[in-house]
Amino acid sequence: MEFAGGAGATALRSASNGIVQWGSQVGASFNRGAAPRSQRKGSVVISAKIKKGKKSSEHEYPWPEKLPQGEFTDGALKFLNRFKPLTNPPKPVTLPFERPIVDLENKIDEVRELANKTGMDFTDQIAELEERYDQVRRELYGQLTPMQRLSVARHPNRPTFLDHVMNMTDKWVELHGDRAGFDDPALVCGIGSMEGMSFMYIGHQKGRNTKENIYRNFAMPMPNGYRKALRFMRHAEKFGFPILTFIDTPGAYAGIKAEELGQGEAIAFNLREMFGIKVPIIATVIGEGGSGGALAIGCGNRMLMLENAVYYVASPEACAAILWKTAAAAPKAADALRITAHELQKLDVVDDIIPEPVGGAHSDPVQTSLNIKTAIMKHMKELMKMDPETLLQDRAAKFRKIGDVDESGEVDPHIKRNMKKRDAPLEDNELRSLPSGNGSAPKPLMASSNATSDGSRE
Repeated sequence: MEFAGGAGATALRSASNGIVQWGSQVGASFNRGAAPRSQRKGSVVISAKIKKGKKSSEHEYPWPEKLPQGEFTDGALKFLNRFKPLTNPPKPVTLPFERPIVDLENKIDEVRELANKTGMDFTDQIAELEERYDQVRRELYGQLTPMQRLSVARHPNRPTFLDHVMNMTDKWVELHGDRAGFDDPALVCGIGSMEGMSFMYIGHQKGRNTKENIYRNFAMPMPNGYRKALRFMRHAEKFGFPILTFIDTPGAYAGIKAEELGQGEAIAFNLREMFGIKVPIIATVIGEGGSGGALAIGCGNRMLMLENAVYYVASPEACAAILWKTAAAAPKAADALRITAHELQKLDVVDDIIPEPVGGAHSDPVQTSLNIKTAIMKHMKELMKMDPETLLQDRAAKFRKIGDVDESGEVDPHIKRNMKKRDAPLEDNELRSLPSGNGSAPKPLMASSNATSDGSRE
């Protein structure tokens, strides 16, 4: 190494953990203080004391060659992140509406136990109970209320964003940082491949237990999380990677620190910039889609949604507390908010509904991931045929038609009855009674009583 004289040399001289050896010319030049410019440069040899740790032949990460064959999919880059299989499997959680299913399951176990103890043949009875169990399960999950679907979307064992990524991708590597000193773990970004194509994956990450939920902040991103997402969207645009976003958040973090860092600005900036990204964007709601925290990565060409996922502007509990002053009215609010996939598809908010296995995504995570992959690849083939300008127009048109109202049809009598008189549509006889344009029409409102007929003031 070569150093010039000055503060750096002084610091090296005074180092307590190392020995510095200086060339004779350099030392002389420092003593004289006025050596020629050519003599102020010399070689420096630094020897530092290093504490030697315990040597280990094992890698820090579980590389594929060290793992049992067939237990994990190939791809060493998958293991270079914090997301590892849980040491202890999650405990089964029963939702309140699943009680009839649990009762039947307990009866089946009792009959099997009785058959083992007595040696009697209960094959027909067990088969009948299992058939009844499957029927009740299908009927129950086929007619869930919005509030029940919300509880399924919030299920503690529901597969997370990284679970789906591991199941869908052939190769995957996580990318970090927003280039401003932050790396929000609640919003994960990375590059992965499916069927020979590279994609940029961006998604909210919930925890699988209490420790992970605290680390991930319960999938509620800070402003730097959205800035990180935008950074990698631009990265994907630069290299031509299609973008896949996965939404699963109760909402953006609403703490004081988030507001100080500009939460509203970060979300608004993402909304604006996503409409200018010139690569295909497909957003998929895999759990909860809460308010602006979800929309900040949800402005895509296609919006997909799992069958039991929800997407809302405010949670039913918050809506009930605002409108009815009690959280007990949450089921009523859930019905009014139209948070389910089927309701949102009718409103053209959602383009496609991805089916879940009977029992919810947590009953068969691998099959759920494959269903998501199939739906994404189907829509991606359509979008890849579009040029950049067509993609931008398609994205803008999708959001333009949301909330479009057709006023040409008949008004529901029940709705009309509750309308105020000034909002109710005019009947045919009322339209005929309106003054014609023969001079008897009402005069236009003037900006001021002092205004003349030509609009100028006196």
